[in-house]
Amino acid sequence: MSNDAWITAAVLVSVLTGLALNLASTELLLFGGLIVLLVGGVLTPAEAFAGFANPGVITIAALFVVASSLDHTGVTARVSRRLLGESASPRGVLARLTFPVMGLSGFLNNTPLVAGLIPGLLGWCRSRGIAPSRVLLPMSYAATLGGTLTLIGTSTNLIVQGMVLRSDRADLAPFGLFDITVIGLPVATLGVLLLIALAPKLLPERRAPLANAEGQSYTGELRVPERSALAGRTIAEAGLRGLEGVYLADILRDGRRIAAVGPEQILRAGDRLIFVGRIEALVELRKSHGLEPGLDSGGAASPRRIVEAVVAPGNALVGKTIRDGNFRGLYDAVILAVARHGERIAGRIGDHELAPGDVLLLEAAHDPDRLPRTDFYLVSEVDGAEPPRTDRAGRAVLVLVSLVVAVVGFGVEMLEAALVAAAAALALGCIQLHQARRALQGSLLLAIAAAFSLGAAMQASGLDGELAKLALAAGATSPMSALVVLFVVISLLTELVTNNAAAVLGFPLALQLADRLEASPVPFVVIVMMAASASFLTPIGYQTNLMVYGPGGYRLRDYLVLGAPLSLVALLVTVLLVPVFFPF
Repeated sequence: MSNDAWITAAVLVSVLTGLALNLASTELLLFGGLIVLLVGGVLTPAEAFAGFANPGVITIAALFVVASSLDHTGVTARVSRRLLGESASPRGVLARLTFPVMGLSGFLNNTPLVAGLIPGLLGWCRSRGIAPSRVLLPMSYAATLGGTLTLIGTSTNLIVQGMVLRSDRADLAPFGLFDITVIGLPVATLGVLLLIALAPKLLPERRAPLANAEGQSYTGELRVPERSALAGRTIAEAGLRGLEGVYLADILRDGRRIAAVGPEQILRAGDRLIFVGRIEALVELRKSHGLEPGLDSGGAASPRRIVEAVVAPGNALVGKTIRDGNFRGLYDAVILAVARHGERIAGRIGDHELAPGDVLLLEAAHDPDRLPRTDFYLVSEVDGAEPPRTDRAGRAVLVLVSLVVAVVGFGVEMLEAALVAAAAALALGCIQLHQARRALQGSLLLAIAAAFSLGAAMQASGLDGELAKLALAAGATSPMSALVVLFVVISLLTELVTNNAAAVLGFPLALQLADRLEASPVPFVVIVMMAASASFLTPIGYQTNLMVYGPGGYRLRDYLVLGAPLSLVALLVTVLLVPVFFPF
């Protein structure tokens, strides 16, 4: 091998080792590898930083904004509540959950989708005495399988599409939105059926340790709005029983207090619900269940922020009740909850007399810096806790539908459609600019862009050719056997590093194998897409697997036991179908 190939191999091994041992963050290790390749002369500056302008990376960034607009308008939370329904068994909820999650993941980024479903699933499990370990991991796997349905279902497919566009090979055309559906749909369908059949048997009943109950305990008041879906349901049916980090203490109805609220208590529109718990739990409750502040919000439709503020001794409202002091009129903010030395506050929040040191959880229609420091001596915004803009939910759905129609019906390029959709979500008020910045997930985009440098170095140094020789020596002597070897190699890489990095590293190897076997590169590239998404054996291979690891109380063995059959099904179905729809 050439010196450049040896340098590239050393960098590659070092980065993979660092990722496998979790020595540093993914983006730091990959970007460090990029710097070494640049300083070592393996890559020119243009080659090293070409990934930052790759269409796939930019498309992913735009789609993050579109997906986040669905979350911030309450669409994701509403979908999760509809999916769970009233199933009474783990297998029943899996049947209701996994197929819709699979379908939604074909068009939505599965990270915010899974994040939106986890709280609802945890509440459902607690209210029925079912271990979350029975359902959380199958949900993550269903989302991963659904990502293979379309080109936009997962960032991995978009990364591969970006490398296809960059390759400029005459025998390798860009993929359409549904080109891989002929492979992804059978794999995903069989995989989900396998999950429904095996998960209740193979996954033990494990429960995560109870959340840390230390910290500030708030008493909050939320109201069931008119025409709410919760009206007419029992506490259990509304998902307000067995909540994590917060509990429903009382219901205030028509001037009377209903204490010791039982699971069969029926909710009515206008009920004021008194909750006691941690700030994070109260904020999530406000977002996920469509409840309104118990005190009058004035019907404000402008974007609102969640703020913590400590009452200063000089505040003019000290000694007055919140209602009599006209708090909303004075500060243009609504009190969601109050904390005083960890004590529970009895009765309605509006009847509480403010005292110095009271910590208020506010929903404000302005920048928190506008709260006067003479009245509040500590003000901080609760990051990411903005209440959903449910009045913009229809617009967010319209943006997503328009994106799909533009790509499928009118042949608009994915990059252009995603950028227009992201701009439309911002212009229509489905997401605010500061929320869009958070949605971009800069560390993930940096890692993806930096990973391109490793793939480029493999090609520039000739390392991809050497690896192809090893694969041929390992048994890839025919196109069919090469597909099997390539799938196994990339799926193992996915478990050790990340799906995006595995796709970037596997792409040049796929082209080399195709060229050496004098076969079309298309089936090999499809294998890269499918294998890089086949992350079922470890919690670190894909971020949704890691997201459910803690809440589900899982161990590595759980991923291996349930993931091994899924991996085998994905391998067999993919390798058998790819030559049928993408001939050699």
